[in-house]
Amino acid sequence: MKRVQVIGFSVALAAAGLAFYVANNLVEPPPAPVTVEKQVNSTEVLVAGADIAVGQIVNEGNFRWVSWPTEAAARGYITKQNGGMAKMREISGSVARSALIAGEPITAQKLIKAGQGGVLAAILPQGMRAISTKIKAETAAGSLILPNDHVDVILIRRMRGNNGGEDIVSDVLFRNVRVIAIGQQIETKEGKKSADTTASTATLEVTPRQAEMMALANSMGEITLALRSVADLSTDPARSGNVNLDKERGNAIRVLRYGAKSRVYGVN
Repeated sequence: MKRVQVIGFSVALAAAGLAFYVANNLVEPPPAPVTVEKQVNSTEVLVAGADIAVGQIVNEGNFRWVSWPTEAAARGYITKQNGGMAKMREISGSVARSALIAGEPITAQKLIKAGQGGVLAAILPQGMRAISTKIKAETAAGSLILPNDHVDVILIRRMRGNNGGEDIVSDVLFRNVRVIAIGQQIETKEGKKSADTTASTATLEVTPRQAEMMALANSMGEITLALRSVADLSTDPARSGNVNLDKERGNAIRVLRYGAKSRVYGVN
């Protein structure tokens, strides 16, 4: 190799090395991540070890302890530090008043001790009453009404008209009433899209005054349940006794005489 070529190759190699050095110093590597450990105060909270159904009798095997941030532990939670083990033994054998999902904290309000009432009495809110009415497919939305659905209660009855003929009267008794049970079914089972088609009763959650009116209505004629959309539940007043129709448009009750409209009544 000629001397000139050697010198040129050496210069090029030196230039490449200098360029690499300069580029390597200009581009700074990203800083290494910094891990900061923060101490969080925690406590042991009693939760459901698996899903618990309404009316299920629970024992210590249905519970487990999990670490829970102290500041996030509500007052009603059962904590191991505050006599939780004794409390867990105390509530063993209780009945679930509402469905609990795995990992949900256990509170005394969600359980009721055996001997303090049946399952239905356990899930009924304070101050409310449960009353049943006869149903069939054509009066219960084709047997598609399920527990925890909301319905309007309609009474169909016959009455004697002024001319001595028989009129058929339709009265809307209550709106937005919760269905507690269909037959013996008090909760919707997973994957079940319809209630028991053989069920002959629906149990409704009503106020004491509504229970009195419902008992009277059961003896006066046939009760029909109109299923409500879930979109209406937050917009329509519920459990207000008999409906005040004076404030609503088109609220009159039409009377049918042998299938033909004859008069219009309001609900008292």
